[in-house]
Amino acid sequence: MFCSRAGVVVVDVLQAGSSRILGVMSDQQAGHGGPDHAHGHGQIHASSPGVIGRVRHLLRPHSHDATDKADAAMESSVEGIRALWISLAILSGTAVLQAAVVAVSGSVALLGDTLHNATDALTAVPLGIALVVGRRPPTRRYTYGYGRAEDLAGIVIVVVIAASSVLAAYEALTRLAHPRPVTNLIAVSVAALIGFTGNELVARYRIRTGRKIGSAALVADGLHARTDGFTSLAVLLGVGGVAIGWDWADPVVGLLITVAILAVLRQAAQEIYRRLMDAVDPALVDQLEQTLRATPGVMGVGQVRLRWIGHHLRAECEVIVDAGASAVQAHQVAVNAEHNLLHALPRLAAALVHVDPQVKAGHDHHAVLASHR
Repeated sequence: MFCSRAGVVVVDVLQAGSSRILGVMSDQQAGHGGPDHAHGHGQIHASSPGVIGRVRHLLRPHSHDATDKADAAMESSVEGIRALWISLAILSGTAVLQAAVVAVSGSVALLGDTLHNATDALTAVPLGIALVVGRRPPTRRYTYGYGRAEDLAGIVIVVVIAASSVLAAYEALTRLAHPRPVTNLIAVSVAALIGFTGNELVARYRIRTGRKIGSAALVADGLHARTDGFTSLAVLLGVGGVAIGWDWADPVVGLLITVAILAVLRQAAQEIYRRLMDAVDPALVDQLEQTLRATPGVMGVGQVRLRWIGHHLRAECEVIVDAGASAVQAHQVAVNAEHNLLHALPRLAAALVHVDPQVKAGHDHHAVLASHR
């Protein structure tokens, strides 16, 4: 029995300097990294002295690898952290603009939305920490590395979304029971539109980036930003109702938006739950099996497993080869199968291919293991 394992270069990523936001490979274009399969080139960077250099060191991923070669894990981390910083800047700017309108309008609804946006901008903090922690190399205790930190951050984000839905429902019910006047409706409407636009931009960017790099937590955070946009729309629609004399419009719309937030919460929680339970898209399993069967020398495919660790996949699979094949020939089949998988499956970081000889009638090569299964 032989096993072939993909080499994975784990790099401490904090790369100084910037790269284009749209210039990172997509899932379908992403290759695989390792000592034998390096398709990208790292960037040589000069150290920046002083306080500015240290701040840049913390905010931007860079490589300390001796050969300065950036692998797919590094590129994913770079793009994920970039998405967080850009999103944080947009949401902070949105909150500042809304706060200015609150000061001149006295709108309690807009004040709540402003505080909500400011608080939710901070969800970038646990996810940013998770992305940094996830770059740490494996240890004797955490042999698969720290990629699961992103899933833990996803749990925090889901909890924040749930708290947001509770807060939105509470505010809507309170306002329904105790109506409050709203002044400067035009300014409040503009601020609500700004809040919605800022959150929707952030939501689309985070969701797109999260799906590109395979980060369920970043996708969940993007969905969270979308709930904030719904809250801003509730303010806008409520103001419209108040403008035509429907004082009850604002709280009623708030309750409807709460229902929408709960729907987003369900979607985000489902995604994080599946990731924690090692669920994968069945289409990936089909693609893995097809790739193995298409490998020369593979006569059959046994059990296959896929799991996400952070935003990368790991595979374990069994293939059947000719019983008359030599040890070298069987090993070569395993290596070829592994290599094909690394090219065929986006985000696959490592594959363990176990080779079994073709079973002859009345003979079981795994009989000694039967009592342990």
